Amino acid sequence: MAYNFKSEMSKPERLTGGHRMCAGCGAPIAVRAVLRALKPEDHAVICSATGCLEVSTFLYPYSAWKDSFIHSAFENAGATLSGVEAAYKALNRKNKLNDNYKFIAFGGDGGTYDIGFQSLSGAMERNHDMVYVCYDNGAYMNTGIQRSSATPQYADTTTTPVGKESEGKVQTRKDLTDIMAAHHIPYAAQTTFMGNFKDIHDKAEKAIYTKGAAFLNVLAPCPRGWKYKTEEMMEICKLAVDTCYWPLFEVINGEWKLNYKPKTKLPIEDFLKKQGRFKHLFKPENKHLIDEIQKDIDNRWEKLLKKCGEL
Repeated sequence: MAYNFKSEMSKPERLTGGHRMCAGCGAPIAVRAVLRALKPEDHAVICSATGCLEVSTFLYPYSAWKDSFIHSAFENAGATLSGVEAAYKALNRKNKLNDNYKFIAFGGDGGTYDIGFQSLSGAMERNHDMVYVCYDNGAYMNTGIQRSSATPQYADTTTTPVGKESEGKVQTRKDLTDIMAAHHIPYAAQTTFMGNFKDIHDKAEKAIYTKGAAFLNVLAPCPRGWKYKTEEMMEICKLAVDTCYWPLFEVINGEWKLNYKPKTKLPIEDFLKKQGRFKHLFKPENKHLIDEIQKDIDNRWEKLLKKCGEL
């Protein structure tokens, strides 16, 4: 069925209003976009690793989730949901359950790239019929904006503070979507909030209704950590894609597909200058740092084009 923006946005929300997420935060937008891809007749079991999303949407006994919800510790959302999925299969075999359930985990980059990577990798390797969604905001935002392995190079964080002896985070960002694709799972994709949300909707639908393990990496900006004006979030997401910092692609049963190729590839500084965490890079003496970031982005983009058969 063709994507219809108006009808999709008119669906009843499975994540209610009244939660405590910050204005201009990408995480609840990512959740709502993913859950809209569920068929109305399907139930869902949602698992969330500890993080901004969990502490702001679930304060016992109150919950913003309309589907069954499990709060998991930072390190084991993948293991928790894979256990639930295995129990569901066992009950189905015994004819004790007849309803259709889908299993979706959400975690920030701290609980996905780093602390939760072990259990996520295990769940993907075992090919549980579940979707893991990372809302990637590029740091441990919930506990004070500490760097993670998803934090971009030279970003200013509380554990990589910019000063006389530091230029921000020295290391480059981990390519987690590539790592998940290397698990040979049926579906892996990278997306963010673009235009009428078709890209994230289509990928969420594929992830949910592809049998077996699926992984979605969603760039989800954080106004506190990235230091941007809340109304500029969509513009920042578009710049992330048009500078090729965050390419839109999917890997279906090992086949790489590029979903969007900018007509004009913008310089990375267009993405960086919208964010206060990179303001130190625009001092004249730090131009070489932007050049270094640009070189890394160009190399990664070229490698992706080759994987997708675009070169």
